[in-house]
Amino acid sequence: MKIFAKIRFYWGAFVISFNTAVFMIPALMLFGRYKSTIVHKINAVTLWMMGGRLSQEGEMDLEADIYVMNHQGIVDIVAMEALQNNHLRWVAKKELFDAIWFGNLLRHGEMISLDRGNKAGLIKLIKDVKTSREELHRPVAIFPEGTRAKAQRLLPFKQGTKMIAKKLGLKVQPIIITGSKWVLNEHEKTGHSGTVHYKYLPTIDVKEAESDWFETLHEQMQKAIDDEYTQHHRSR
Repeated sequence: MKIFAKIRFYWGAFVISFNTAVFMIPALMLFGRYKSTIVHKINAVTLWMMGGRLSQEGEMDLEADIYVMNHQGIVDIVAMEALQNNHLRWVAKKELFDAIWFGNLLRHGEMISLDRGNKAGLIKLIKDVKTSREELHRPVAIFPEGTRAKAQRLLPFKQGTKMIAKKLGLKVQPIIITGSKWVLNEHEKTGHSGTVHYKYLPTIDVKEAESDWFETLHEQMQKAIDDEYTQHHRSR
């Protein structure tokens, strides 16, 4: 019933906020050496408390420099961190760094801030991704759509991802996420128990790829999303 779906939404939102503020941020501040494990373990507990489960198809390429994913909501991140422990460095819009709780989480997690309204934002992003690869040895995770999408179709990808990958000669692995919106739908404010599915697609080495690799990547991701819906009735 809809009323229970509403209750589950607010429960899920509470669990994410509470675990972030009370457990994750203090743990990151006190035990900085174990950031990746802290984020991984607490997000796994958070997803479990929300009634979420995980499913994986394919393998994460541990040699990839950047992972690109479709985006529907915060569960995309919670479940991805619960699924793996590869110390990802997420790209997030600058406004989120200004938020009280999640801003502290992003700063203490050493995530990457992106100022979309600043022309110098892309230059900073290139430098941050380069630092991630060469100094921190952390892969970057980004949502190339640039915002949460409501529909089944992918939004056009922001060209910044393409420019960064080309300039730095990155290895890019696309990942398809389906089912996260069922677990927590931020547009309709509903929640359910369910499984978040991650499908790893083949990595693209941009240094050796054709010039239209970015457009091809968008098409391949859309096809994989459509196949998930057609074959398994899982929407993104």
